[in-house]
Amino acid sequence: MILVYTHQISSRVRYIFRTLFQQFMNCEVRFTTQVEEFIAYDGIKISYTKNPLGNELFFRSHSILFEKGISDQDIQVKSWNGQKAFFGQSENSALPFDVFASSFYLLSRYEEYLPHIKDRFQRFPARESLAYQNGFLRIPIIEHWLEDLVAALQAKFPQFTPEPRQFKFVNTIDVDNAFCYLEKGAIRSIGGIVRSLLKFDVSEIAQRVRVLFGKEKDPYDTFDYLLRLQKKYKFESIYFFLLADYGHNDKNIGYTSKRFQSLIKSMSDYAKVGIHPSWGSNAHPDQLLVEIKRLEHTVKREIKRSRQHFLRLDLPMTYRRIIDLGIREDYTMGYASEVGFRAGTSLPFYFYDLDMEVETKLLLRPFAVMDGTLNEYMNLPVDDAQYLVKELMDRVKKVDGVFMSLWHNETVSDNRNWQEWNQVYEFTLEEASR
Repeated sequence: MILVYTHQISSRVRYIFRTLFQQFMNCEVRFTTQVEEFIAYDGIKISYTKNPLGNELFFRSHSILFEKGISDQDIQVKSWNGQKAFFGQSENSALPFDVFASSFYLLSRYEEYLPHIKDRFQRFPARESLAYQNGFLRIPIIEHWLEDLVAALQAKFPQFTPEPRQFKFVNTIDVDNAFCYLEKGAIRSIGGIVRSLLKFDVSEIAQRVRVLFGKEKDPYDTFDYLLRLQKKYKFESIYFFLLADYGHNDKNIGYTSKRFQSLIKSMSDYAKVGIHPSWGSNAHPDQLLVEIKRLEHTVKREIKRSRQHFLRLDLPMTYRRIIDLGIREDYTMGYASEVGFRAGTSLPFYFYDLDMEVETKLLLRPFAVMDGTLNEYMNLPVDDAQYLVKELMDRVKKVDGVFMSLWHNETVSDNRNWQEWNQVYEFTLEEASR
């Protein structure tokens, strides 16, 4: 057990110390504001305040963990011990930067509450982030800071032995469109043929006809392939299904489709499932409850996992809405336009509501790389995409973190602009199994 002295036990202090020590290192932590109690304690103890008290490990505190509300922070990023760091501190502090304040800033997504210009999908842009602008977005920086924290503690208290982590890989699949041609209805099918005619794409028309007449498998129906690989590599998979009403940016299969419902039931027998909240549910919050109930009715179990369609995340309202509807794990924490670690970590952590100044029970599970990022945003060839996936995964393996990838059923179809991208998917699985 670690005893922490601080001059004020704020909710932010409780949150970040518990996250770093209990959540990430499985070490119990207790707080006190009583100097006498702290000095008398003969176990592992650290002080987090402005001046040291005695023979403890002292970390000089930044003011952000004792503030309320959101304000512009004076952040100067510098290099130290091979990594970037900010919120620098004086020489008598155990580390030359405030690891607790810095971690809180990244995990709480403090910068996303500050004024910023959203992208065309109403999202916080990766290029606006501190991590991107200072070159550490592709590094699980908090895990490296934890190594510095552990080293400082063990230098003072050799008996300190945090529980070791092990590298873990989590595979996630978003099902925006279960089928390319099937179950689209007459109007959408005719519209698709017209669009193909306007593009003079006779081969697409022929493929559509063959699929509709049962002569060829729908190209987006890659689910048997995905399950075969899941069985081969023995990894955890989670499928997020879009069950929206048809609309702008929600062009999925109709939720009443028997074929679609059968698919969802079948996949839920072999993998975990979650809801993919629609674009439309952002403007009409009541719609999300309808979508969750549709999925629960199909799989006959409660739905506790979610990932936002288009990764649309509006803090703190998006998370408040899903918490109110019983969601306990969300998988949206990542960027569409850039690979890397949006919150500075690969590890799961609980959402801290900055407006309410409270730690919630919503567990956020970050992902590091998405198929669309590599192909559609970065325009990488297959070989370069594989190299980047390996680079990111190696960095996560080095710190015994969690590497989560985001794919879609259509992106492994070897169809249209996704030709040969199943090779990147299989490469990811192979590297994770090493």
